[in-house]
Amino acid sequence: MKYKTQMEAAKNGFVTEEMKIVAKKENVSEEFLLEKIAKGEIVIPRNKNHNSISPEGIGTGLRTKINVNLGISKDINDLDLEMQKVDMALDMGAESIMDLSNYGKTQEFRKRLIEKSTAMIGTVPMYDAVGFLDKGLSFIKAQEFLDVVRNHAENGVDFVTIHCGINRANAEIFMRNRRVNEIVSRGGSLLFGWMMMNDAENPFYEYYDELLDILREYDVTLSLGDSLRPGGIHDATDPAQIAELITLGELTKRAWEKDVQVIIEGPGHVPINDIEMNMKLEKKLCHNAPFYVLGPLVCDVAPGYDHITSAIGGAIAASHGADFLCYVTPAEHLRLPDVEDVREGIVAAKIAAHAGDIAKLKDARKWDLEMSKRRQKLDWEGMFELAIDPEKCRAYRAASAPEEEDTCTMCGAMCSARNMNLILEGKDIVL
Repeated sequence: MKYKTQMEAAKNGFVTEEMKIVAKKENVSEEFLLEKIAKGEIVIPRNKNHNSISPEGIGTGLRTKINVNLGISKDINDLDLEMQKVDMALDMGAESIMDLSNYGKTQEFRKRLIEKSTAMIGTVPMYDAVGFLDKGLSFIKAQEFLDVVRNHAENGVDFVTIHCGINRANAEIFMRNRRVNEIVSRGGSLLFGWMMMNDAENPFYEYYDELLDILREYDVTLSLGDSLRPGGIHDATDPAQIAELITLGELTKRAWEKDVQVIIEGPGHVPINDIEMNMKLEKKLCHNAPFYVLGPLVCDVAPGYDHITSAIGGAIAASHGADFLCYVTPAEHLRLPDVEDVREGIVAAKIAAHAGDIAKLKDARKWDLEMSKRRQKLDWEGMFELAIDPEKCRAYRAASAPEEEDTCTMCGAMCSARNMNLILEGKDIVL
């Protein structure tokens, strides 16, 4: 029997080719994957029309994955520049790329991206709807929103962020509990505006079953967007955020009934001491569905360095159960990131993901153990091969050549690793 989705196959005990690939990548059993995918605790986003993909799993017991955001905008509408960022993301091992294009030849870029990318591809159809339909927001019909989702699914998108949880009830909770930074989600703010201007329910909430039917047809994973996430630490874990999270938990169960895979999106800006609580709340309220977080950023005062504030929060979030980290670049809150910004964001997110994995996966430390062994041996090329960013390591060493080849210009002949090796070999130290 041909199953429509990975979840449907898992519920029926059928191991798909994608499951076999993920089991090998993660060093877990196929039986483990079957159980977790059937429960919704692991997803394998893989649109049946995305032929170039190398499937990845996201969720309980697997490595923390990272996502790279890119895409064309009205101010910088350069497809070739964005494809340079795509190449970099793929070369650096990002497991996911989200196309956030909202202007111009969005479908052309999306098709090029899907044709090329071995990473899973995500989109936010709401962004595309406003530009693609070329009409004022208030004049877009509910069916037209769904038509754009179908277009993305047909193109081969593996997961879509849909802001289903900002229904009228949760919008009212937001209005009774106003914020410093209001609604910072682009998709959430647009839907809030559409609801207010049309005095109507969120179309993705009202026609949720129709949305699920589209996603099931192509096995597109539903990433339930966090419209009411906090955009500053002062607003974190407020009534609106929690109300939406409860709604997302209810929508998750409805999606699972139709065998549609689900990811839950989360905050945002969260003070460092609230991160563990937020991770546990999501896992409890959303039935242990995979959690996808932007950051979280642990403070608001570091524009230009938000890849660092995000990596701090991401590492803590991953250690407490977050499964999927969205990178943040140094350009966050300031501009569309350039190619170097993308590199910095990817490296920071990969560091955060691995740091979190050290706390929750028993085999994660093997990588660090091998690096420590090579460091003690002063095996420079071996260290570079293992590094998250080998290119930068090689450039730094080449830029400052030491007098002694087996040392670096920080310590020179006083290098502790070099001298301990000599002492333990019974040799003299010459400074």
